[in-house]
Amino acid sequence: MASTASTAPAAAGGKEFTEGSHHSAQVDPLAGLRTPDDPPWDVYLTGTVFLDIVFTGLDSAPVRGTESWARGMGSSPGGVANMATALARLGLRTSLAAAFGDDHYGEYCWDTLEQGEGIDLSPSRTVPGWHSPVTVSMAYDGERTMVSHGHEPPPEEPAPDCPPRARAAVASLTPGRSAPWIAQAARSGTRVFGDVGWDDSGAWDLAALPDLRHCEAFLPNAEEAKRYTGTDCPRAAAHALTEHVPVAVVTLGAEGAYAVDRRTGETAEVPAIAVEALDPTGAGDVFVAGFVTGSLAGWPLADRLAFAGLTAALSVQEFGGSLSAPGWTEVAAWWRRVQSVEGQDQEALRRYAFLAGLVPEELVRPWPLRRAVPTIGFRRSA
Repeated sequence: MASTASTAPAAAGGKEFTEGSHHSAQVDPLAGLRTPDDPPWDVYLTGTVFLDIVFTGLDSAPVRGTESWARGMGSSPGGVANMATALARLGLRTSLAAAFGDDHYGEYCWDTLEQGEGIDLSPSRTVPGWHSPVTVSMAYDGERTMVSHGHEPPPEEPAPDCPPRARAAVASLTPGRSAPWIAQAARSGTRVFGDVGWDDSGAWDLAALPDLRHCEAFLPNAEEAKRYTGTDCPRAAAHALTEHVPVAVVTLGAEGAYAVDRRTGETAEVPAIAVEALDPTGAGDVFVAGFVTGSLAGWPLADRLAFAGLTAALSVQEFGGSLSAPGWTEVAAWWRRVQSVEGQDQEALRRYAFLAGLVPEELVRPWPLRRAVPTIGFRRSA
């Protein structure tokens, strides 16, 4: 059953407020843990940046041989930019290695991530003669249909030989492939959080994920977890996965999420938050970003899981991938709002009580929020 309240983090050692990249106060969830000897970055990741063009307000899926009109449209960086943006908006110092096309789309994505979101792009490169990958997403009835186009960047792009020092890294594991940077990062003390996509080969063999042994946590969905472990229960699958990785987190869709920490013996299950889903694009990335944030801040497993679920639930109420990633303003507004709902489930509220120590009054804005939708504009001639 979906919970009527939301998730939040248990404060670990204080908070700090700064002006955020998208013009709202930011919380630094690691403020009480920072020392002069820290790595320069909280999280490092690498991957492909797409230009996402999102059409909204469609009454139904496009029908062959007809023209459909959308009532809204927005553009934003997508692909690995969804994860990078989600991390940065939660106050983590984020560094991204990605290839960018030398076209207007690539320039737009670079400026949006670096100037708009405050993401470090020093490991990234602009690739001459390579055009930006593009995805067109059509959202309707809480579902989405996507069409993408792109070409593989040169093999030396974009990941550097040696990743920068960071507290954590998010790695997308690919069956049958090993990424040398993951082992290098783990050897340097970086905590690696791995997710995975659908195995098109159908093998579902954990031995085909050699970099899993370098990960602190693995975050598959229920179907992926069951197939990889040969179990018929996602909770049993999570326990089986801890034979290969210390922390297993399995998302259960409408049922929430379940996690096991082999090192501490903790288990946690948090029901999903009941929301009206407009667009699920990027929700998985936001969930991982929320879990990474709580892990680096040292929160208990249940709080980390609850916070991840909350941020994901907030994201599906907006359109787009990186466009919909929530920041602390959205978390604060949600927390204030659910406490004022008449007849609120008190047990559900207690689940997110750790938010009270994190969220300041000055972040609160009227609810519901409406995020501005950036898009590529056309310069008017003089």
